[in-house]
Amino acid sequence: MIASPTAYWEPLWAGGRRYRRITDTEERLLAEHLGPGHGRPALDVGCGDGSLSRHLHDRLGYRTVGIDCAPSAVALAAAPGTSDQLRFQVMDFATDDVSGLPDPAYRVITCRLVFRFIADKGAFTDRVRQLLVPGGIFWVVTELADRRKDDDPRKGLGITASDVELLTSGWSTVKAVDLDRLACFALHP
Repeated sequence: MIASPTAYWEPLWAGGRRYRRITDTEERLLAEHLGPGHGRPALDVGCGDGSLSRHLHDRLGYRTVGIDCAPSAVALAAAPGTSDQLRFQVMDFATDDVSGLPDPAYRVITCRLVFRFIADKGAFTDRVRQLLVPGGIFWVVTELADRRKDDDPRKGLGITASDVELLTSGWSTVKAVDLDRLACFALHP
């Protein structure tokens, strides 16, 4: 696991590294599982360049805050502009005080391509549960380790079956959708 997320991610974002874009299939699944935002609050954990945050706001109508531990990622996300309905801030969700967030609870919390890097996945999901409103949704997109061939050096990048068990345990409803090497999870408390 990454000992210091900021020390790891900041040089990558500052150096111009970019990551997998949201696909049309993901956009369709987001609309299907999250539905219209109607100005309700959404939190995008590990927002990176802000594309998912902007999608939640621009296309689905959520009042969205995107957070990332890397200042360069947050600067990139905020560069096209922000508003009182779309904002970005530097925060490590796993360790920072969440009272610094603009809302006390969220209808939607997203975590795209981040969960595999979380050191204490149990504490992370507990923190998410504490911030979800009743009826809220925790939306996770993550790579699965068993989707790569055994000789693929990137095989270890995904989450394991035991990580999936940890992620999906304790939710009243779990919906999972396969996307090539990725899986999308819609988790309801």
